[in-house]
Amino acid sequence: MMYQPVGIRSLAVSFPSIIRTNDYYRENYPHLIAEAEKKTLSRVFSTADPTSLNEFDLEMAPYLSDPFRGTVERRVFAPGETSLTISYSAAKDALDAANLSPKEIDLMLVATIFPEQIVPGNAAFLAGELGLQGAAWNIDSTCSNAIVALQTASAFVRTGDYRNVLVVICTNYSKFTDENDTLAFLSGDGAGAFVVSSVKPNQGVLGTKIINTASTCGTFFNELTTDDQGNPRMYIRAAKGTGKVLSDTSVKLVRECCSGALEAAGVSLDEIDFFAFNTPTAWYANVCARALGIDPQRAINLNDRYANIGPMLPLANLYHGAEFGRIRENDLVLVYTIGSVSNAGASVMRWGDVALGPAPAPPVSLNRQEHRIPTLL
Repeated sequence: MMYQPVGIRSLAVSFPSIIRTNDYYRENYPHLIAEAEKKTLSRVFSTADPTSLNEFDLEMAPYLSDPFRGTVERRVFAPGETSLTISYSAAKDALDAANLSPKEIDLMLVATIFPEQIVPGNAAFLAGELGLQGAAWNIDSTCSNAIVALQTASAFVRTGDYRNVLVVICTNYSKFTDENDTLAFLSGDGAGAFVVSSVKPNQGVLGTKIINTASTCGTFFNELTTDDQGNPRMYIRAAKGTGKVLSDTSVKLVRECCSGALEAAGVSLDEIDFFAFNTPTAWYANVCARALGIDPQRAINLNDRYANIGPMLPLANLYHGAEFGRIRENDLVLVYTIGSVSNAGASVMRWGDVALGPAPAPPVSLNRQEHRIPTLL
């Protein structure tokens, strides 16, 4: 079946202004470091049975002596910054890169984990800020938001219901992670946006495979509680046994999704020029590479730069892959994402002439505990 060529026309990323290194936690939360092996991050990512190691456990093993589990830097919100402010920045940059005005966007799909108001999502708020006249929908598939939104947008453009679809993905973990829990070590913030439109023949999205992750239900959940001042807060929590579930399901999911996307695209694994895997942990890209039997050098791993930015991971990986020259026009690219309690998905695309937004600030030196990116006026 012949499809109208549809794919990513532009791509932009935006991050909050604080780059937080591990020194911040060493100086401000020394008790967490001292008790790290009793806290959430260690309980989730540890080897339960060292005599029976799978691919996930083997790649995780070198990081078990590090209380940060390989995390180096994470971008977090400064006062006055919100999921909406960085979403606006990414969306505006994606529109500018595509040389489109807000009036030329027929539909905007927005996925935010989590908007400050909890519900509803940021779609209507962002549409108002951008001056969009068309539809604006909130969608949710946790850390697979980007793949789900890309497939949805591509389908709408192919049918002719919409011409230009703006997708905005945002991760707001730092405000929903308890700093007195080591899970905060792993969590960062960021936003990305891309425009989906018709592209050149033989370019764009070629095949996608998405499956549900009901097998991970009960792992991560949100708890409504209060902070030290008695104000209501919602925190991300991990249930007992989460680590084993992630270890047991990771390889099966990546193999099933990637093989399905390759089959749908009509290409082989050897033909793929670049892999953009989920990188929520320092070792996850290597787990995916090992599962597929490919050289890890064919992928990119930005975990040391951004930590776990959830649904923003594939957009950051694609952006920097193109920025660094590792993705070139007409390259075949495979993107894989895994979302707990939602979906796992893979998409194969032939990269087009994708316009990129401005580059984000580079990492800071490791001897600085916290760095505020200066605002350029």
